[in-house]
Amino acid sequence: MTEARGSAAPPARHTPGTPCWVSLMVHGPAATQEFYGSLFGWEFVPGPQQLGPYVRALLDGQDVAGIGRLPPDRHLPVAWTPYLASDDIDLTAESVRLCGGTVGVGPLDAGDAGRLVIGSDPSGAVFGVWQAAAHLGTSVAGVPGTPAWHELLTFETVSVAKFYETVFGCEGEPVASGDLDYVALHVGGRPVAGLHGVGHALPRDRGPHWMTYFEVADVTASVRLLTDLGGHVLVPPHDSPHGSVATVADPEGARFSLIENPH
Repeated sequence: MTEARGSAAPPARHTPGTPCWVSLMVHGPAATQEFYGSLFGWEFVPGPQQLGPYVRALLDGQDVAGIGRLPPDRHLPVAWTPYLASDDIDLTAESVRLCGGTVGVGPLDAGDAGRLVIGSDPSGAVFGVWQAAAHLGTSVAGVPGTPAWHELLTFETVSVAKFYETVFGCEGEPVASGDLDYVALHVGGRPVAGLHGVGHALPRDRGPHWMTYFEVADVTASVRLLTDLGGHVLVPPHDSPHGSVATVADPEGARFSLIENPH
Protein backbone atom coordinates (compact mmCIF):
# COMPACT_ATOMS: atom_id res chain seq x y z
CA MET A 1 0.00 0.00 0.00
CA THR A 2 0.90 3.63 -0.10
CA GLU A 3 -0.36 6.84 1.41
CA ALA A 4 -3.47 7.19 -0.76
CA ARG A 5 -6.62 7.70 1.23
CA GLY A 6 -10.13 8.43 0.19
CA SER A 7 -12.21 11.19 1.68
CA ALA A 8 -15.68 11.10 3.13
CA ALA A 9 -16.92 13.03 0.07
CA PRO A 10 -15.25 11.76 -3.12
CA PRO A 11 -15.98 13.56 -6.37
CA ALA A 12 -19.32 12.83 -8.00
CA ARG A 13 -17.70 11.48 -11.16
CA HIS A 14 -14.56 9.41 -10.91
CA THR A 15 -11.55 10.59 -12.90
CA PRO A 16 -10.63 8.16 -15.73
CA GLY A 17 -8.09 5.62 -14.54
CA THR A 18 -9.22 5.63 -10.90
CA PRO A 19 -10.92 2.65 -9.25
CA CYS A 20 -14.60 3.59 -9.19
CA TRP A 21 -16.39 0.36 -8.21
CA VAL A 22 -15.70 -3.11 -6.91
CA SER A 23 -17.84 -6.13 -7.72
CA LEU A 24 -18.08 -9.74 -6.58
CA MET A 25 -19.62 -12.53 -8.65
CA VAL A 26 -20.55 -15.63 -6.65
CA HIS A 27 -22.53 -18.86 -6.86
CA GLY A 28 -24.81 -18.07 -3.92
CA PRO A 29 -25.68 -14.36 -3.81
CA ALA A 30 -28.21 -14.64 -0.97
CA ALA A 31 -25.74 -16.23 1.46
CA THR A 32 -23.02 -13.82 0.32
CA GLN A 33 -25.24 -10.82 0.98
CA GLU A 34 -25.95 -12.13 4.46
CA PHE A 35 -22.21 -12.55 5.11
CA TYR A 36 -21.15 -9.07 3.98
CA GLY A 37 -24.23 -7.43 5.43
CA SER A 38 -23.28 -8.81 8.84
CA LEU A 39 -19.56 -8.05 8.40
CA PHE A 40 -19.75 -4.50 7.03
CA GLY A 41 -23.30 -3.35 7.80
CA TRP A 42 -24.24 -3.22 4.13
CA GLU A 43 -27.82 -3.11 2.88
CA PHE A 44 -28.76 -4.21 -0.63
CA VAL A 45 -30.93 -2.93 -3.47
CA PRO A 46 -31.40 -4.29 -7.00
CA GLY A 47 -28.79 -3.30 -9.59
CA PRO A 48 -28.36 -3.78 -13.35
CA GLN A 49 -29.28 -7.33 -14.36
CA GLN A 50 -27.34 -7.56 -17.65
CA LEU A 51 -24.96 -10.21 -16.23
CA GLY A 52 -27.70 -11.95 -14.27
CA PRO A 53 -29.08 -11.25 -10.77
CA TYR A 54 -27.13 -8.33 -9.28
CA VAL A 55 -27.45 -6.09 -6.22
CA ARG A 56 -25.79 -2.88 -5.10
CA ALA A 57 -24.44 -2.77 -1.57
CA LEU A 58 -25.23 0.44 0.29
CA LEU A 59 -23.81 1.97 3.45
CA ASP A 60 -26.06 4.65 4.94
CA GLY A 61 -27.79 4.86 1.58
CA GLN A 62 -24.61 5.40 -0.46
CA ASP A 63 -23.22 3.00 -3.06
CA VAL A 64 -20.25 0.91 -1.96
CA ALA A 65 -19.97 -2.28 -4.05
CA GLY A 66 -21.87 -4.84 -6.09
CA ILE A 67 -22.64 -8.56 -5.74
CA GLY A 68 -23.96 -10.75 -8.52
CA ARG A 69 -24.52 -14.36 -9.50
CA LEU A 70 -21.84 -15.97 -11.66
CA PRO A 71 -23.27 -16.68 -15.12
CA PRO A 72 -22.97 -20.43 -15.72
CA ASP A 73 -21.56 -19.87 -19.22
CA ARG A 74 -18.78 -17.50 -18.15
CA HIS A 75 -15.55 -18.71 -16.56
CA LEU A 76 -14.95 -15.90 -14.11
CA PRO A 77 -13.25 -16.25 -10.75
CA VAL A 78 -15.05 -15.90 -7.44
CA ALA A 79 -13.11 -12.76 -6.62
CA TRP A 80 -13.52 -9.11 -5.82
CA THR A 81 -12.88 -7.24 -9.06
CA PRO A 82 -12.07 -3.51 -9.14
CA TYR A 83 -13.46 -1.41 -11.97
CA LEU A 84 -11.43 1.48 -13.34
CA ALA A 85 -13.25 4.54 -14.65
CA SER A 86 -13.31 5.35 -18.36
CA ASP A 87 -14.93 8.15 -20.37
CA ASP A 88 -14.78 6.07 -23.59
CA ILE A 89 -15.09 2.38 -22.88
CA ASP A 90 -14.89 1.35 -26.54
CA LEU A 91 -11.54 3.08 -26.87
CA THR A 92 -10.37 1.59 -23.57
CA ALA A 93 -11.36 -1.92 -24.66
CA GLU A 94 -9.42 -1.51 -27.88
CA SER A 95 -6.41 -0.23 -25.93
CA VAL A 96 -6.59 -3.27 -23.63
CA ARG A 97 -6.30 -5.55 -26.67
CA LEU A 98 -3.56 -3.51 -28.35
CA CYS A 99 -1.48 -3.51 -25.15
CA GLY A 100 -1.54 -7.28 -24.71
CA GLY A 101 -4.59 -7.65 -22.49
CA THR A 102 -7.80 -9.58 -23.11
CA VAL A 103 -11.41 -8.43 -23.17
CA GLY A 104 -13.59 -11.22 -21.81
CA VAL A 105 -16.94 -9.42 -21.48
CA GLY A 106 -18.24 -6.32 -23.24
CA PRO A 107 -18.32 -3.50 -23.92
CA LEU A 108 -21.79 -4.19 -22.54
CA ASP A 109 -24.66 -1.84 -21.73
CA ALA A 110 -25.86 -2.14 -18.12
CA GLY A 111 -29.23 -0.54 -18.70
CA ASP A 112 -29.14 3.18 -17.99
CA ALA A 113 -26.47 2.69 -15.30
CA GLY A 114 -23.51 2.74 -17.69
CA ARG A 115 -21.32 0.45 -19.76
CA LEU A 116 -18.85 -2.17 -18.61
CA VAL A 117 -15.95 -4.32 -19.70
CA ILE A 118 -14.36 -7.23 -17.86
CA GLY A 119 -10.84 -7.88 -19.05
CA SER A 120 -7.46 -9.14 -17.97
CA ASP A 121 -4.02 -7.57 -18.13
CA PRO A 122 -1.06 -9.27 -19.84
CA SER A 123 -0.24 -11.18 -16.63
CA GLY A 124 -3.78 -12.59 -16.49
CA ALA A 125 -5.16 -10.47 -13.63
CA VAL A 126 -8.88 -9.75 -14.08
CA PHE A 127 -10.19 -6.18 -13.78
CA GLY A 128 -13.26 -4.25 -14.85
CA VAL A 129 -13.81 -0.98 -16.68
CA TRP A 130 -16.83 1.24 -16.04
CA GLN A 131 -18.16 4.12 -18.10
CA ALA A 132 -20.67 5.81 -15.85
CA ALA A 133 -24.09 7.04 -16.85
CA ALA A 134 -26.77 7.00 -14.12
CA HIS A 135 -24.57 4.93 -11.77
CA LEU A 136 -21.36 6.79 -10.94
CA GLY A 137 -19.84 4.01 -8.81
CA THR A 138 -18.71 3.97 -5.20
CA SER A 139 -19.92 7.18 -3.57
CA VAL A 140 -18.54 6.90 -0.03
CA ALA A 141 -15.01 6.35 1.29
CA GLY A 142 -12.95 6.82 4.42
CA VAL A 143 -15.37 5.06 6.79
CA PRO A 144 -15.60 1.41 7.95
CA GLY A 145 -17.15 -0.88 5.37
CA THR A 146 -15.80 0.96 2.32
CA PRO A 147 -12.96 0.12 -0.10
CA ALA A 148 -9.74 1.76 1.09
CA TRP A 149 -7.23 0.56 -1.51
CA HIS A 150 -6.79 -1.76 -4.50
CA GLU A 151 -3.54 -3.61 -5.06
CA LEU A 152 -2.43 -5.90 -7.87
CA LEU A 153 -0.37 -8.87 -6.74
CA THR A 154 1.69 -9.94 -9.72
CA PHE A 155 5.02 -11.51 -10.67
CA GLU A 156 6.83 -8.26 -11.48
CA THR A 157 5.71 -4.69 -11.99
CA VAL A 158 7.69 -3.33 -14.95
CA SER A 159 5.67 -4.70 -17.85
CA VAL A 160 2.29 -4.63 -16.17
CA ALA A 161 2.80 -1.03 -15.01
CA LYS A 162 3.30 -0.02 -18.66
CA PHE A 163 -0.03 -1.68 -19.49
CA TYR A 164 -2.04 0.29 -16.91
CA GLU A 165 -0.18 3.51 -17.71
CA THR A 166 -0.91 3.20 -21.43
CA VAL A 167 -4.49 1.95 -21.21
CA PHE A 168 -5.74 4.19 -18.40
CA GLY A 169 -3.39 7.17 -18.51
CA CYS A 170 -2.01 6.51 -15.03
CA GLU A 171 1.50 7.51 -13.98
CA GLY A 172 3.51 4.77 -12.32
CA GLU A 173 5.85 5.79 -9.52
CA PRO A 174 8.15 3.09 -8.10
CA VAL A 175 8.27 2.98 -4.31
CA ALA A 176 11.90 3.06 -3.18
CA SER A 177 12.14 0.66 -0.25
CA GLY A 178 14.97 -1.86 -0.26
CA ASP A 179 14.34 -4.61 -2.78
CA LEU A 180 10.56 -4.11 -2.70
CA ASP A 181 9.05 -4.32 -6.20
CA TYR A 182 6.18 -1.86 -5.86
CA VAL A 183 4.69 0.77 -8.16
CA ALA A 184 2.01 3.22 -7.13
CA LEU A 185 -0.37 4.25 -9.90
CA HIS A 186 -1.10 7.98 -9.78
CA VAL A 187 -3.96 9.87 -11.41
CA GLY A 188 -4.03 13.63 -11.15
CA GLY A 189 -1.00 13.59 -8.90
CA ARG A 190 -2.43 11.28 -6.25
CA PRO A 191 -1.96 7.53 -5.75
CA VAL A 192 -5.07 5.52 -6.60
CA ALA A 193 -3.85 1.90 -6.70
CA GLY A 194 -0.73 -0.21 -6.25
CA LEU A 195 1.15 -2.87 -8.18
CA HIS A 196 3.12 -5.30 -6.02
CA GLY A 197 5.57 -7.69 -7.66
CA VAL A 198 5.92 -10.71 -5.39
CA GLY A 199 7.53 -13.20 -7.77
CA HIS A 200 7.06 -16.80 -6.76
CA ALA A 201 5.34 -15.76 -3.52
CA LEU A 202 2.07 -15.64 -5.47
CA PRO A 203 -0.32 -18.32 -4.19
CA ARG A 204 -0.01 -21.44 -6.32
CA ASP A 205 -3.77 -21.71 -6.69
CA ARG A 206 -4.04 -18.12 -7.89
CA GLY A 207 -2.18 -16.31 -10.61
CA PRO A 208 -1.76 -12.53 -10.58
CA HIS A 209 -4.86 -10.91 -9.09
CA TRP A 210 -6.25 -7.71 -7.66
CA MET A 211 -6.77 -7.42 -3.91
CA THR A 212 -9.29 -5.00 -2.39
CA TYR A 213 -8.69 -3.59 1.10
CA PHE A 214 -11.83 -2.73 3.07
CA GLU A 215 -11.59 -0.32 5.97
CA VAL A 216 -12.74 -1.54 9.39
CA ALA A 217 -12.77 0.05 12.83
CA ASP A 218 -11.07 -2.91 14.54
CA VAL A 219 -9.27 -5.60 12.53
CA THR A 220 -9.13 -8.12 15.38
CA ALA A 221 -12.84 -7.80 16.08
CA SER A 222 -13.68 -7.96 12.37
CA VAL A 223 -11.60 -11.11 11.90
CA ARG A 224 -13.38 -12.73 14.86
CA LEU A 225 -16.76 -11.81 13.36
CA LEU A 226 -15.68 -13.00 9.92
CA THR A 227 -14.76 -16.47 11.22
CA ASP A 228 -18.05 -16.68 13.11
CA LEU A 229 -19.82 -15.93 9.82
CA GLY A 230 -18.00 -18.75 8.00
CA GLY A 231 -15.08 -16.82 6.52
CA HIS A 232 -11.42 -17.84 6.65
CA VAL A 233 -8.26 -16.08 7.81
CA LEU A 234 -5.39 -16.33 5.31
CA VAL A 235 -2.96 -13.90 6.98
CA PRO A 236 -3.77 -12.99 10.62
CA PRO A 237 -3.86 -9.35 11.74
CA HIS A 238 -0.44 -7.73 11.69
CA ASP A 239 0.96 -4.22 11.81
CA SER A 240 1.87 -2.40 8.60
CA PRO A 241 2.98 1.16 7.90
CA HIS A 242 -0.65 1.89 6.98
CA GLY A 243 -2.49 0.30 9.88
CA SER A 244 -3.29 -3.18 11.14
CA VAL A 245 -4.03 -5.52 8.21
CA ALA A 246 -5.43 -9.04 7.76
CA THR A 247 -6.00 -11.04 4.59
CA VAL A 248 -9.15 -13.13 4.61
CA ALA A 249 -11.62 -15.01 2.41
CA ASP A 250 -15.40 -15.19 2.42
CA PRO A 251 -17.27 -18.54 2.56
CA GLU A 252 -17.02 -18.96 -1.25
CA GLY A 253 -13.28 -18.24 -1.21
CA ALA A 254 -13.18 -14.66 -2.49
CA ARG A 255 -10.07 -13.06 -1.00
CA PHE A 256 -9.87 -9.55 0.38
CA SER A 257 -8.03 -7.62 3.05
CA LEU A 258 -9.19 -5.74 6.12
CA ILE A 259 -7.35 -2.61 7.21
CA GLU A 260 -7.79 -0.62 10.41
CA ASN A 261 -7.39 3.16 10.51
CA PRO A 262 -5.69 3.51 7.11
CA HIS A 263 -3.78 6.73 6.51
